[in-house]
Amino acid sequence: MVIIPAVDIKGGKCVRLEQGRMDAETIFADDPAVMAQKWDKAGAEIIHIIDLDGAVMKRPRNLAVIKKIVASVAARIQIGGGIRTRETIKMYLDSGVDRVIIGTEAIRNPALVDDACGEFPDRIVVGIDARKGMVAIEGWTEDTQTRAVDLARRFENSGVAAINFTDIHRDGMQTGPNIEETRKMAESVSIPVIASGGVATLDDIKNLMPLESVGVSGVITGKALYSGSLDLKEAIACAGTAACFQ
Repeated sequence: MVIIPAVDIKGGKCVRLEQGRMDAETIFADDPAVMAQKWDKAGAEIIHIIDLDGAVMKRPRNLAVIKKIVASVAARIQIGGGIRTRETIKMYLDSGVDRVIIGTEAIRNPALVDDACGEFPDRIVVGIDARKGMVAIEGWTEDTQTRAVDLARRFENSGVAAINFTDIHRDGMQTGPNIEETRKMAESVSIPVIASGGVATLDDIKNLMPLESVGVSGVITGKALYSGSLDLKEAIACAGTAACFQ
């Protein structure tokens, strides 16, 4: 299982939110690139970056910061937030980003996902964020009547590289991941699922690892790393060995 550290950017700074609330932020670094470099040196294979301002404004808003991160780390970068058009997708990929995450447009304009997967194979991730199993969009500010598993199934044959599944109620709260909903998502599709939301300690990583057998290939963690309750090197080592279960 791949352990993926998160770097969320708001106003050019590295922040963490609670349950996606833009008014509930904690600033962890004035320069997000410094945090990305820290996770890179700790052994991260992938770094998860979200342009929070972009998610709200519906277009990239922290491009200079993101380009600085891409240029300063060896880890692969996946980026989300404000990705609404083919032009934005291509711009990010041309800038050295490995994968882009399509969230809101996956439900508003699913054809964009289909077309992007065809044009940019293995570079498109669908971000599915849910409250009580129902999809939330527009930077988590708008709830829908679409079930998360139904949206995932829509892209079963589109060539999506992965699904980032976030339980919004758990995000930034360090209350443990939603194992049941994550399992349900992974069992509903053949697309690899990356879990997100709620990770607090190494025990949470251990609890997620059995889900590899049903298609959970990675886990995103943010606040736990910044608060110090989870050590990235230790988590990476544990996730790659059977030592977690000893």
